[in-house]
Amino acid sequence: AGLAVILDVVYNHAGPTGNFLKYFSEDYFTDRYENEWGEAINFDGPNSAPVREFFLSNARYWISEFHLDGLRLDATQALFDASENHILTELVEAVRQAATPRSTIVIGENEPQDCKLMHPAEEGGYGLDGLWNDDFHHTAMVALTGHNEAYYADYLGNPQEFISGAKRGYLYQGQYYRWQKKRRGTPTRGIKPKAFINYLQNHDQIANSGRGWRVQRITDPAVYRAITALFLLSPHTPMLFQGQEFAASAPFTFFADHQGELGEKVKQGRREFLHQFPSLASEAMQAQLPDPTDPQVFASCKLDLSERARHHGTYALHQDLLHLRRAHAAFNSQESGAVDGAVLGDRALVLRFFAPDSKDRLLLINLGMDTMLGPVPEPLLASAPGTTWQVLWSSEDPRYGGIGTVPVENESGWLLIGKSAVVFGEVPE
Repeated sequence: AGLAVILDVVYNHAGPTGNFLKYFSEDYFTDRYENEWGEAINFDGPNSAPVREFFLSNARYWISEFHLDGLRLDATQALFDASENHILTELVEAVRQAATPRSTIVIGENEPQDCKLMHPAEEGGYGLDGLWNDDFHHTAMVALTGHNEAYYADYLGNPQEFISGAKRGYLYQGQYYRWQKKRRGTPTRGIKPKAFINYLQNHDQIANSGRGWRVQRITDPAVYRAITALFLLSPHTPMLFQGQEFAASAPFTFFADHQGELGEKVKQGRREFLHQFPSLASEAMQAQLPDPTDPQVFASCKLDLSERARHHGTYALHQDLLHLRRAHAAFNSQESGAVDGAVLGDRALVLRFFAPDSKDRLLLINLGMDTMLGPVPEPLLASAPGTTWQVLWSSEDPRYGGIGTVPVENESGWLLIGKSAVVFGEVPE
């Protein structure tokens, strides 16, 4: 079918039930590291060699026996290993060898944003192909909702953050991060844009919203279309969550099949976790939080695939943006330095995508109200000699539920259409 399948694996902890490894050996786990999800795996302590082989064999198993095309590694920051050859390096090597002669993709989740994971093994890195990019999600959510509480507190959702993210991947590369009261991230120099996995929704983030509502339910539809354009056309690798492409109405809440005392602890733990959000900490809001052990809560999260036809505007939006990404060299090169940007206003920006075929593209985004921009002393807005800019695509196309697009550039300057994203290409004057 032309599709690669990547399996999400959890090698950093075992669940609270069904974990029988200790019946075989106490050496599978260690108390020498703190792991927020339970006991840490023993990758570097006494008798750790068989433990390492257990997990490496499992990685090889998925690739060789099931012909999977790669793995996504959960919470790599909780894979503790002080060995000279880190377990991640060995794991990536095991996946590559098991797949020969096929190619594979190994990506990870890494909350501290340690870019060492993406550096080649021969340069002292771990050799992963990419990492999830929470920074893009967090700044986009602030722009979409206007809220920056809890772990969104260190983001403003402003044009400069979108520009810096488009050019450099992570926003935090060693600066002090107030929410965690420590520095976060490492420099992304030398890492190509394709290594950063961007997203507007994923299972963790939607479930952490309390009610599990999809993003389109808690934002302005026009702003959502505009940021979807930024998300799908940026040089990084975009990741869609199930049903996002047709604006699925089903929530995605936190759910767990635990009963009795453990079920009660899960419910209490979930309420305590969400207390970090002041908006979810009130007694009234806590009473509205779904019961994670209720089978009906799980059932409510199932997709209604008939919505692909009923929500045809959102479906067409994603189809057209992915076609732009695939058909235009400026949007699919994913090379370093292929995009630059400038702030045009409090809520407006321009990104210029430099194409190897010299057919540059502009993405103009205005998340605020209609604004006339003039004069325009910004070089990124200049078309090549003998050409002018022509609208190729707009998030306000009536097909998507928009209000239509008016001419943008004239002798007076540029009209920044409110709550919109517009793609331009150069045509002869």
